[in-house]
Amino acid sequence: MYLVCGEALFDVFSAPADAHSNRLTLEAVAGGSPFNVAIGLARLGAPVALLGGISTDHFGQRLRKVLENEGVDSSHLIEFEAPTTLAMVALSANGAPAYSFRGKGCADRLVEQSHLQSLGDDIRGIHFGSYSLVTPPVADALLSLLKNEQARRLISLDPNIRLNVEPDLERWRERVEAFAARAHVIKVSDEDLALLYPGVAPESIAKRWLTERAEVVVLTRGSQGAELFSRRNGQFYAAANAVTVRDTVGAGDTFQAALLTYLHEHQLDTVQALAKVDSSELEQMLKFATAAAAITCSRRGPDLPHRYEID
Repeated sequence: MYLVCGEALFDVFSAPADAHSNRLTLEAVAGGSPFNVAIGLARLGAPVALLGGISTDHFGQRLRKVLENEGVDSSHLIEFEAPTTLAMVALSANGAPAYSFRGKGCADRLVEQSHLQSLGDDIRGIHFGSYSLVTPPVADALLSLLKNEQARRLISLDPNIRLNVEPDLERWRERVEAFAARAHVIKVSDEDLALLYPGVAPESIAKRWLTERAEVVVLTRGSQGAELFSRRNGQFYAAANAVTVRDTVGAGDTFQAALLTYLHEHQLDTVQALAKVDSSELEQMLKFATAAAAITCSRRGPDLPHRYEID
C-alpha cells in the first residue's frame, strides 16, 4: 500500500459568464494534488491511504466520502474543527489553470507530528508533494515522517509548486531539496523547475538529484512529452499522446499515480527492486504514465482515469 501525504480541498471553477454580469456560476470539485494522487492510485488498482488533515465541516465530510467511495483508506486522516481549503481555479485559453487559495488556518495545514501514527508493514511506499511541504505545522510533521521512514520504505516526491500559497521561493527551494535528497522517485514539471531555478537547465537539476538517493527522476514537459533519468539506465523520452485538451488540471497528479501504480504492479515498489530495474521496464512505465495523463487532459477538471481506460 502507498501512503499519500498532504492536502485535500475543493477546486472551485468559474463557469463562463452569462448575460447577467452580476452573477457568477461556480462548480466545486474535490481535489488537491495529494488527494488526486490517492484517487488516481485507487482508480488504477493500487492500494492506497491518504494522510492529512480533514475538516469536520460539510466540505470535509464530502471529501472523506469521496475517498471512501473511491476505495482510498481513510484511517490516516486527522479531523479538525477548522474550515476546508478552497482553491479558486481560473482557466486560460489553452486550459492551463491559475489558482488562488482560501486556506489560511484550514484543516489540511494543522497536522502536527503528535498526530502521526506508527506505520505498519503494509505501507510499502510514501508519497509527498505540493504545498503541504512548506506550510507549517504540517510541513514539519511530514519532514519528520520522511526522515523516520526514508530507510524503510520507497519515498516519492512531486514538488508541485504553489507560489500563491507560499510566495517565498527560498522556502520552497529549501524544502524541496530536503525532500528530494531523501526521495527515491521524483516527478517534477519543467514549469516547477523554472520557478525554483530560473535560468538553470531542468535536466541538470534532474541529474543532480540522481547523485543523492533518487534512482529515478521524471521531468514532465506538458505537450512536449516527458523525460526519465535513471541512475542505472540513463535517459529516456516519451512523446505526449495526441489528445484534444479540455484542461490540464490533475494531469501531473495522474502521471504521478500512474508511475507509482506501475511500480506496484511490477513489484518494483521497494528501493532494492527499483535499483535493479531494467531499461525496458522504465520505458514502459514512462509510456503508461504519459497515456494516463493524456486521458485526464481530455476531460474537464481532475477526472483521473480508471485502469480499463488505459488498457
